[in-house]
Amino acid sequence: MIDAVGHPSSLLLLGGTSEIGLAIAERYLEGGPLRIVLAGRQSTRLADAAARLSRAGGHVETVEFDAKDAAVHTEAVRKAFAGGDIDVAVVAFGLLGDQETAWQDIDVAVELAEVNYVAAVSVGVALATEFRRQGHGRILALSSVAGERARRSNFVYGSTKAGMDAFYTGLTEALRPDGIGVTIVRPGFVHTKMTTGMDAAPLSTTPEKVAEIAVDAVTKGHELVWAPAPLRAVMSVLRHIPRPIFRRLPV
Repeated sequence: MIDAVGHPSSLLLLGGTSEIGLAIAERYLEGGPLRIVLAGRQSTRLADAAARLSRAGGHVETVEFDAKDAAVHTEAVRKAFAGGDIDVAVVAFGLLGDQETAWQDIDVAVELAEVNYVAAVSVGVALATEFRRQGHGRILALSSVAGERARRSNFVYGSTKAGMDAFYTGLTEALRPDGIGVTIVRPGFVHTKMTTGMDAAPLSTTPEKVAEIAVDAVTKGHELVWAPAPLRAVMSVLRHIPRPIFRRLPV
């Protein structure tokens, strides 16, 4: 259970090598030890992530999970909950991909859709089932400001995040009667290995700062936050700019 000061006793990270996800786990570990289940493909990277969190004081377990393989999604979630209650489940996997390739290559476009949207929906349904059975808990879903309005530069990725965001927004309402919370975090440009070599957008941030915002949002019971917070005002303006003007903006 999450204690009076907002510290959980257990956390499931779906996307066990996600830089933002690991930063969230480390942020929680600053408040004391907790059981952490890393869900990801068995690899050196996953082993390194487990060792990193163990050194920080976590009691770490791993379960096999591949976002591209829908057949393992439900089983991975079930295994995580079978080892004990899960207080917070973080949905942190995703692909960025090459955006110019994505809208011209069917395989690349479908892969982005399957990982960023289909898999996110699949694990969301599995998490909802387990949390309702358990009777408590919170889902922390990492979305993106890219989903708030499609841009020419990344509309395939943005469309997948728009769908993912819409699903978890609806899941927030569906789980409310059961006392299960959902927090959606919409980061902007985050400096990670995934964005290495890309031009940083205004209001760019780091995994650690996103983690700080995410953990604070869960503690306070917020359902939707932007990372960083000023992006909320920026995106509110961008959503309402007429398309002929919007297409001329360097965004």
